[in-house]
Amino acid sequence: MFLNDYLRQEFGEKLYKLSFELGASCPNRDGSKGIGGCYFCSEGGSGDFAVRLDEKTIDEQIDLAKEKVINKFNGDKYIAYFQSHTNTYFTDKFTREYFEKNLDEMVKREDIAVISIATRADCIDESLVRKLASINAIKPVWVEIGLQTIHDKSRVAMNCCFTLEDFEKSFELLEKFGIKTIVHMIAGLPEETDEDILETAEYIAKIKPFGIKIQLLHVLKNTKLADIYNSVHFRIFSMEEYTDLVVKILKMMPEDVIVHRMTGDGPADLLIEPGWSTDKKRVLNMINSKMKKSIN
Repeated sequence: MFLNDYLRQEFGEKLYKLSFELGASCPNRDGSKGIGGCYFCSEGGSGDFAVRLDEKTIDEQIDLAKEKVINKFNGDKYIAYFQSHTNTYFTDKFTREYFEKNLDEMVKREDIAVISIATRADCIDESLVRKLASINAIKPVWVEIGLQTIHDKSRVAMNCCFTLEDFEKSFELLEKFGIKTIVHMIAGLPEETDEDILETAEYIAKIKPFGIKIQLLHVLKNTKLADIYNSVHFRIFSMEEYTDLVVKILKMMPEDVIVHRMTGDGPADLLIEPGWSTDKKRVLNMINSKMKKSIN
């Protein structure tokens, strides 16, 4: 099932995502786990379109975020998406108290129907999950975890600095407390074959999370991945190749795994490859067309 269908079924209407940056860092940037972050990640920490929440009040920032999407959406219910960096990695500058204060404020808003939190697999503990469960009892909380790949060689090559075991522990803990989990995977990592990518998809299908996000690898300026690409020019999917692969992944997923994303947006001013990905509507139309043909 696709996300919009699920939302209409669950909430009676489509919800639009408001993306926020809380000011979090990442253990893979500050030296706790690594330096420089995952090689594919931009300086914005995958939140290049997010609104900063630490500059004004939450009410002011929500109004600002709504203004950004007013031409795309005319509904009155939203998903508050804590997107940038690792939102459950707590430091002296980004404290658990500050994070929980934002959660408590968000849950009070009648126009916020869901709270979605992006994080890493190695930044989840039971105390945190108990807090999320208390919020989830009032309003749905989704936790988005970047698995990216099940293959250690790829994760090490991209300087991800977490393990499959980290992911499995966090996933099991979230499941235990009834928190819906959305798992991210990346298609197109250097040196991964189609078979490698499909093995990751097969793993996700087996564990049956609430949702999946399929992310097309973007090579962005000012990243280590860009340096690697400029040096060795690893394979970049054509639109035909990528859409064929996504259809295979979709057909592997159980019906009750919600598809939250089938491609991805890279900031136009940072994108190096693949250039065709900027035409997101065309990509999605091609996936949908191929999916229908594969069923008929």
